[in-house]
Amino acid sequence: MLTSQQKLIISQVEARRLALSRQWLGGVRPSGDGEGLRAVLRSLRYLQLDPISVVAPSHELVVWSRLGAGAGSHLGALWWEERWLFEYWAHAAALVLTEDYPIHRVSMDGYPPKNLSLTKVWMEANEGLLAHILTRLAEGTPLPTDAFEDRSVMEWPSSGWTAGRNVERMLTFLWLQGRIMVAGREAGRRLWGLPDACLPPGADRVAVSAREMVTTAAEHTLRALGVARPLDIKQYFLRGKYDGLAEVLRTLTREGRVIPVRVEGATSATETWYVHVDAMAELEAIRAGDWHGRTALLSPFDNLVGDRRLTERLWGFAFRNEMYVPKAKREYGYYLLPILHEDRLVGRISPRRDRNRGTLLVEGLYLEPDIRPTVALRKAVTGQLADLATLVGATDVEYGETVPEPWRAALRRS
Repeated sequence: MLTSQQKLIISQVEARRLALSRQWLGGVRPSGDGEGLRAVLRSLRYLQLDPISVVAPSHELVVWSRLGAGAGSHLGALWWEERWLFEYWAHAAALVLTEDYPIHRVSMDGYPPKNLSLTKVWMEANEGLLAHILTRLAEGTPLPTDAFEDRSVMEWPSSGWTAGRNVERMLTFLWLQGRIMVAGREAGRRLWGLPDACLPPGADRVAVSAREMVTTAAEHTLRALGVARPLDIKQYFLRGKYDGLAEVLRTLTREGRVIPVRVEGATSATETWYVHVDAMAELEAIRAGDWHGRTALLSPFDNLVGDRRLTERLWGFAFRNEMYVPKAKREYGYYLLPILHEDRLVGRISPRRDRNRGTLLVEGLYLEPDIRPTVALRKAVTGQLADLATLVGATDVEYGETVPEPWRAALRRS
């Protein structure tokens, strides 16, 4: 039995498998109902929201990778009906758990931070616009951005895409302060409302202390990642908000809540990783050989690959979103989904949904240089692509020429 007193050395394979188990990407899929979804979200703690929807919205892909094509309806119910989830800024715009509201309340109460003093000055100068927004929302009807008049007396000082968008800026700042919330969506547009109308009855709205926020967020992160260094913790969930993390980890270690470990391939003898005590049973099972992998296609914003540095360290997989790269400099394609197979990230696909033809187009399918293009791997990947087509309502999967040579003939017939 492993205890918190042992100095553990974990292999990279064990570290990867623990991460997959904690992120519900290893072993048997959980049930695709509401309870299965709650279990997944309680582990991940957030789903990043992104406006790019070449195939499907990122948050839907993250849920699909873990639960299958039928779980999306339950996500909508947790989000808009039960209000078990709400939209806020974690390390990016995200869906977060309402039970974590007291954690996020700390960020709300501290916004704008001292380094954004201009935001505070601008909001105070435009008190009339602020009051207009809150007065309109107090009427009780969720409203889109264009429902508000621009009553600003000071322009938002920007030469970029926010220039002249005074109403939008004020709404965003009030949202970050927690004074308004996203009450719904209409044709992709956010509808705004007041917290009383957006939070479920009985929701705890009292902020925890700053120290408790860091402690709780660090524990959530370690449970989600399986094993992580302090720099990895700082990149997950509440990115940039882990003041005093070193002392928090010392306290959690002293209390037996987290266990310092070494991961094979450490760049130095002092590189310390941590495992949460709640994950120790899974680590023991992995070490005993009780682990089963799956094949999954991951959103480019999936929680597993959100930290590119950690992805390369544990998985040996260099991944970047080429949608932000000029076309002439792209290596693979505009929109890329990493391919997970067993305990490896084995490649990536470049898919696109052709809505007019009802087809899922696979413009490129690329395997890592050391991955053998076996028949079993092809069947596993094409099976996931067929399931992805079901998710997005496509009736067919069509493959381009950029696929592994041994698979080309079989994919043409599929």
